[in-house]
Amino acid sequence: MRQALSGFVSKSAFPLKTIMILAMAMTFVVADVASSLAAKSAAIVVDAKTGKVLYSANADGRRYPASLTKMMTLYLTFEAMAKGKISRNSPVVFSAHASAEAPTKLGVKPGGSVAVETAILSIVTKSANDSATALGEMLGGNETNFARMMTAKARQLGMNGTVFRNANGLPDPGQFTTARDMATLGIALREHFPQYYGYFAQRSFLYGRQRINGHNRLLGRIKGVDGIKTGYTRASGFNLVSSVNDGNRRLVAVVMGGTSGGSRDNQMAGLINTYLPRASTRGGGDLVAKADSNPISALAKVLLPKHDAPTPDEKPVAVAEADTAVADDATIAQGDSEDEDTAEAEAPKLVVPAKKVKTVIVSAPKVATAQVVAAYAEPTPAVDPVSTASVPSGWAIQVASSPKQSEAQAFLDKTIKQAPKVLADASGFTVAFDKDGATYYRARFGGFGSKDAAWKACTALKKKKIECYAVQQ
Repeated sequence: MRQALSGFVSKSAFPLKTIMILAMAMTFVVADVASSLAAKSAAIVVDAKTGKVLYSANADGRRYPASLTKMMTLYLTFEAMAKGKISRNSPVVFSAHASAEAPTKLGVKPGGSVAVETAILSIVTKSANDSATALGEMLGGNETNFARMMTAKARQLGMNGTVFRNANGLPDPGQFTTARDMATLGIALREHFPQYYGYFAQRSFLYGRQRINGHNRLLGRIKGVDGIKTGYTRASGFNLVSSVNDGNRRLVAVVMGGTSGGSRDNQMAGLINTYLPRASTRGGGDLVAKADSNPISALAKVLLPKHDAPTPDEKPVAVAEADTAVADDATIAQGDSEDEDTAEAEAPKLVVPAKKVKTVIVSAPKVATAQVVAAYAEPTPAVDPVSTASVPSGWAIQVASSPKQSEAQAFLDKTIKQAPKVLADASGFTVAFDKDGATYYRARFGGFGSKDAAWKACTALKKKKIECYAVQQ
């Protein structure tokens, strides 16, 4: 082996010193990648009797919730049941939008329905995306409004690091949370709805003639574990919120950003075994205030303005780093597939053609019609505008921003039709950014080689009564 290596080095065009330097460089690259992946992880262990934090690691770092989102969907469902607005047997009708959600799902056809209890069981076991959307539409009128209700409820519970954009946790760069917030929600679910909390301990249920098994492998494996929820997207990694009750002590623990389902479960098991004996046997009473305040005033705090398009005399300003940091995680590249045996598979990228200019979709589009939803059997991936190279570099012009990605995209399309010659060599794209806890989407055209070129195009757009300003990417 040594002779072979010596022969290779002597015959190679690269001197030995160069090869050693390259090898060291590769070592640092691998180390950097490993460090980046490790930075995604977060965990917290909270004594559910006293509220004391027993363990914390990146607990306040922004993370994608994936299917942990459904915990809030169920919180609002339980609240509606407790107030008598719905019952276990109330029918949940599945719209075309709900039916077309990406797997995993229950598979109810458009116009079909199941009982509320069936929808709940499908969420806690199968993590059914279609059931979550259907419940959201039932309670909120539409999923967008329900997401606002979810965020408003999060604020009432003290979850100040969380914003929801859908009912199921499928990829949306504007949807984020923290490990601490998920622990708060886990505690609140047990404290506020003990009459319904038993659903989270369900390991399987019978749907028609089909036995549907759950994804939470710690149920039955670790003594005292009685819920709550798993979650996975490629961007989030493997997430898990667990509640433990051994009769004398109670814990809620959160692990986010696991590299696999098995490693995540093992980490959770280690945290439980280490910290459950340290939890208090005393204490009691609610740790999380019940969210019974005026829901209208709470909702008003998260309602977003229609547009924040610049005025004609607005000058270009430097884009703050925090403005464009949608999240500190990796690119979202896959739908929320809870089948953890095959979840590592790469999802195909979505290419959206445009008529006049190439449009790069930077954040996951909201599906506008049932026909479009049905046309895509695979999950629609989203791309993080911070980490992708598809955002045009150099100078761009911004024409609008909106709380809805679909509105920002529609503004791009409208602008293209109004000024096709001005934008003939430009690329339209949307960029998500966070402001005061709410996510907006900038509508921009990029590909301009200089500040003067961008301003020249902007001046031409203003002559067509299209407001804009130039900004460096």
